[in-house]
Amino acid sequence: MEDRGWFTRFLDTVEWLGNLLPHPVTLFAILCVLMILISGVVGFFDLSVEDPRPGAVGEIQANSLLNGDGLRWLVENLVSNFVGFAPLGVVLVALLGVGVADKSGLLSAVIRSIVMKAPPKLIVAALVFSGIISNTASEMGYVVLIPLAGLIFLGLGRHPLAGMAAAFAGVSGGYSANLLLGTIDPLLAGITQEAAQLIDESYRVDATANYFFMIISTFVITAVGTFVTVKIVEPKLGEYDPSNASEDLSDETSLDPITPEERRGMKWAGIAALGMLGLFALSVVPEWGVLRHPETGEVAHSPFLNGIVALIFAFFLVPGVVFGVVTGQMRNDQDVVNAMASAMSTLGLYIVLVFFAAQFVSIFGETNLGRILAVMGANGLQNIGLTGPLVFLFFILMCGMVNLSLGSASAQWAVTAPIFVPMLMLIGYSPEVIQAAYRIGDSTTNIITPMMSYFGLIMAFMVKYDRNTGIGTIIAMMLPFSIFFLISWITLFFVWVFLLGMPVGPGAPTYYDIGAATGS
Repeated sequence: MEDRGWFTRFLDTVEWLGNLLPHPVTLFAILCVLMILISGVVGFFDLSVEDPRPGAVGEIQANSLLNGDGLRWLVENLVSNFVGFAPLGVVLVALLGVGVADKSGLLSAVIRSIVMKAPPKLIVAALVFSGIISNTASEMGYVVLIPLAGLIFLGLGRHPLAGMAAAFAGVSGGYSANLLLGTIDPLLAGITQEAAQLIDESYRVDATANYFFMIISTFVITAVGTFVTVKIVEPKLGEYDPSNASEDLSDETSLDPITPEERRGMKWAGIAALGMLGLFALSVVPEWGVLRHPETGEVAHSPFLNGIVALIFAFFLVPGVVFGVVTGQMRNDQDVVNAMASAMSTLGLYIVLVFFAAQFVSIFGETNLGRILAVMGANGLQNIGLTGPLVFLFFILMCGMVNLSLGSASAQWAVTAPIFVPMLMLIGYSPEVIQAAYRIGDSTTNIITPMMSYFGLIMAFMVKYDRNTGIGTIIAMMLPFSIFFLISWITLFFVWVFLLGMPVGPGAPTYYDIGAATGS
């Protein structure tokens, strides 16, 4: 019998525990009911804490929803909780533009062009880098890039699983690095803002909150992913034996090469994209830029940053339409509308999830339990002296562990943000920095958890080349990426934020002044 080490048994336990969890939608519904019941208990015992904000008078009192007033609040606010949930609208708007760029074939053509034109010595770096960029439209990275990586490595006489591992590491392990803003950025920013407003009702978190850190992370993760692939994963896999394939690979060729029409389309789409960037720059770079703050004239908290989702929409829409028209994929306005409708049709499950997540976040806020737990947690950290930057090390590791069982980034953050964002704000750190730290933990363990929604798809792709591939095979292959990503990303975080004092995003502070909080 195969000797199973302690780490393999540990991963088996994690998988078993994760399988016991219900669907995220059901989980949020259960959490809503539990929160209402808990609010009744703490309300009965008059749980409260002293309000730590300067100038605040009195205590933060737990609010029971298990009474007549609570029932009336639930009934009256069910719809407004949903439609007023910050991440909902921004994701829908951003995806309208991204959907057009995706359905026209522009995103696929760009990714294939990057990978196929890369010199053999740089192919691994190109795969990891392309995987990171494809996060803008994550499904495209999983569905197109990862199988493409296997085909390219097979054609180069290298182990196809190594190429797929490199692409998988970029797409999923590097989920929070990018040169572009995608739909996940406004989604997480919206959840962070909702959590921050438990402490400061006026606090705003822009979709660009982590943009600077995302950019530098892109190059770090690309370098680390390339190193792990070439020095660890590929040597461990050894020479590929085609007899292990589950199907005949004799006629296997790389995915569709770039056609002349696609090259022409990318040329004109690139011109359109440069034109859009020029217009954006004209609106914000000059002192008279129309999208600067109308009163202060600054970029911070300006319409440019506050409305970045509208700019994401336009940036992907226009080049996407241009590419579609040039290549013949879009012949009239109906095709553009259909592309938008197709993008919206993929969000059915997301909208259902958001409905219950929004109810949970609103219920959690109405009960005041988020504020109370934040104050208690902050007091506990202060009592043990853990208020310095080291607190983020434990926070990142905790997020990574939670992600092993709750693979959805938005679902995990919707549960944890209302507790940890206020808690870390109370000891002096900004929501933007807290969100950046969360994203490190969330991304680095995506590639080693069977709970990740695309894990089964990745296994199906890999079985094609090796019939013996199983969950343990993938986890063992991806674990080095996870470890090296985690170490390098944590190091980058501390160096970037605390050693160099660099902001994680435009106008994003590192520290939060509790004295600036207003309201309760």
